[in-house]
Amino acid sequence: MTAKRQIKLSAYLVGTGMHTASWRLPGAQPGSSIDIDYYKRLAQTAERGKFDIAFLADSLAINEVSHPNILNRFEPITLIAALAGATSHIGLVATASTSYIEPFNLARLLMSVDHISKGRAGWNIVTTRDLSGNTARNFGAEEHLEHSFRYQRAAEFLQVVRGLWDSWEDDAFVRDKESGVFFDPQKLHRIQHKDEFFAVEGPLNIGRSPQGHPVLVQAGTSDSGQSFSAQVAEVIFSIKYNFADAEQFYRSYKGIVADAGRNPEGVHILQGFSPIIGSTDAEAQEKRKQLESFISEETGISFLTDYFKDIDFTGYTLDARADELGLGKLQLAKSDYRKHQLVIERENPTLREVYSLLTGAFSGEDWVGPPEKIADTMERWFSGGAADGFMLMAPSLPDGLEDFVDQVVPILQKRGLFRTEYEGATLREHLGIPVPPNRFTSIHA
Repeated sequence: MTAKRQIKLSAYLVGTGMHTASWRLPGAQPGSSIDIDYYKRLAQTAERGKFDIAFLADSLAINEVSHPNILNRFEPITLIAALAGATSHIGLVATASTSYIEPFNLARLLMSVDHISKGRAGWNIVTTRDLSGNTARNFGAEEHLEHSFRYQRAAEFLQVVRGLWDSWEDDAFVRDKESGVFFDPQKLHRIQHKDEFFAVEGPLNIGRSPQGHPVLVQAGTSDSGQSFSAQVAEVIFSIKYNFADAEQFYRSYKGIVADAGRNPEGVHILQGFSPIIGSTDAEAQEKRKQLESFISEETGISFLTDYFKDIDFTGYTLDARADELGLGKLQLAKSDYRKHQLVIERENPTLREVYSLLTGAFSGEDWVGPPEKIADTMERWFSGGAADGFMLMAPSLPDGLEDFVDQVVPILQKRGLFRTEYEGATLREHLGIPVPPNRFTSIHA
């Protein structure tokens, strides 16, 4: 019998939460983004909720209008190595760029943490957007790589990394004390890669992990990003703000995966959501109102002025509507703007809401209310073909995660939509993704 399809869950962990003003809440811990014990507690809370993944984002540059929770924070691969020792089951996904590191270095870092976690690591592959305007200069370059060029480079980067991960066949280390044979040299392989962007000989000085390779996660929404991720990604992170948009993306993307010659059921699409949970609708709305009230006029207008560089916000307040400045009809090359443009044009939000939308903490009406309402929306999206699971982007932490684990997860479990216990040990086992075969094993089969 085929096992019943269940929701996949990931927790996006970032300081005091996704909302840029979350650090101002009375219960917030403003220094949390550089507090390892705090992150351990967050990961343990998500594990108590039987989440598949604890997800750590990253950026390689900041400026004066960056999200407060990224101004002072850990490098994510280092962080998930520490979290591996504080947890025993939950998958740990770190973001790492293909644009500002060498493939050999990153392959070694990720495989090391996959061993440290006993097969629970994942890599969120990014090519790096230059939101701060100074990313390239942090790495000795004057110009940031062009968007489509970054993805061409990323495709070869990933080819090198995956080849390096297969340097050692799984039974290469003999360790026979009697004969004195430590490893079988025929089962050690150099990739000897030389192409447009990279020349890497190998082998990697660490073998495969219990799950073979770290799980590959990607969130590219542009045409280049979707084409790339359809070829390689095993988990897709998307953000859509209503069912219709999510269902259309889900259907379209699964088709792109099939066209790439892969099984669409083996690629999980997680929709990001930022629920605000209260015992009643009124209580949840009051929570949202409190969060929004902490966005100062200076902070919000400064951010929007920096983001929409050709728009003059002089004389406008955060209560002004987007259509007063034509924000929904702009022709911007930014891929994240194109992702949000339909929402801005259709719903004509206030500038305060635009700010929340662009900084990743916009909570639509379906995601604000009591636990049953949140669970109902999740079930509708999951059962209706709009998502394989969800990325919880709690507006405030730790309370947003704790409320979800304590109040929403039990409802999902009672409905048979989510696990009550972990059944496997590795991230691939949690997600139902097979171990990738070593490309060299067939040589000696």
